[in-house]
Amino acid sequence: MADRLVVLSDIWGAKKGMWITSYLGYLQQYFDIVYYDSHQLADIDVVDYTPEEVTKALQEGGMDTAIRQLLMKETVPSHYLSFCCGGLIAWKAALKGLPMKSLYAVSPLNVHLETERPEVPVTLLYGENQFDRPSKAWADHMNVPVEVVPKFGRDLYTDEKIIGKVSLNILESMLKKQYAGL
Repeated sequence: MADRLVVLSDIWGAKKGMWITSYLGYLQQYFDIVYYDSHQLADIDVVDYTPEEVTKALQEGGMDTAIRQLLMKETVPSHYLSFCCGGLIAWKAALKGLPMKSLYAVSPLNVHLETERPEVPVTLLYGENQFDRPSKAWADHMNVPVEVVPKFGRDLYTDEKIIGKVSLNILESMLKKQYAGL
């Protein structure tokens, strides 16, 4: 039976998320995948779909709604792959009891403001040009590995090279766990 992988999109979800199909294409043959559109989880309904308006809606209750929705929907311990605000949703939900085996968060939004970490293996990946990535001091204090990819910004997860890299990292991590006892 394949491991279960829950994928949480960025805030744009299906609206701007054609890149997600590449991740699913790489990983679906190895995992039982469940996908959530973070925009829908947060129940965001704005007239003007600008980054400012969507971020405002997320801050004004959308994040809490997304966390509640995820906690209600997910009861099976699973691995999580998340992007941008999906990373913060997964992180905060894990702290509230979401059954999680691991978290791989690409360009997670505002995680560097957190003071607690989930009690599971966590991997964070950021672009070098992302202004809100965690400091080395925060990463050391939280005991969380942070990888920074040169010459990329917040949307690095939409690039085909990064998609291949992340997918391969997840597969290698699973294989190491699977064969560790041999």
